[in-house]
Amino acid sequence: MSHIKVFLVEDDTDWIKAITAFLNKEEDMLVVGSATSAEEAIRLAYTVSFDVVLMDIQLTDKGLDGIYAAVEMLEIRPTKIIMLTSLTDEHVMTQAFTAGAIHYLDKTRFKELPHMIRSAHHHSAAMEALLKELSRLKREEQLKQLTEAEREVFELIEEGYTQAQIERKLYKAESTLKNQVNKILKKFGAKSSKEAVEMVKRKGLFRKGREE
Repeated sequence: MSHIKVFLVEDDTDWIKAITAFLNKEEDMLVVGSATSAEEAIRLAYTVSFDVVLMDIQLTDKGLDGIYAAVEMLEIRPTKIIMLTSLTDEHVMTQAFTAGAIHYLDKTRFKELPHMIRSAHHHSAAMEALLKELSRLKREEQLKQLTEAEREVFELIEEGYTQAQIERKLYKAESTLKNQVNKILKKFGAKSSKEAVEMVKRKGLFRKGREE
């Protein structure tokens, strides 16, 4: 029997040990690794093969690190992420799904994890369709602040066009284009075009100041 490979991201090492023992009792599951911080999880995502991630939303006392980690891990590899928390705030739940989480579970209900992991791994098509639509809506929510001309410029920047290429393609003067780019950055609160693109790509769930 092939196993569903599970990866744990949790700052409580005792909880990692307990859940690892709990899940490894299931015939079709195997915990293949763990991380105690967002940075470690992102680093291991490049080398560890897994199917489902159990992600604690609060990995430090500084905020919702798990949400940002989920966004970045999904950029590295396609996987199913189940958010684990003791928080019941609706805004936090919405952010978890915006990040791409397939499920959200209160830690006190950990006994439901085997069923939820199987569901995420084998039967996630409907939820993935909803997440795709949520992603589209979040993109539009961010881009609606741009004028039609600014959006045209932004989308070319997204596609990798250089400033000179955009000037030629849209028949814009250098000064006009620079002015539009500056307005775009101001509206997003971004320091650079790259940062603005990352903010939209990550559906607004972007940690400013973090080195890429």
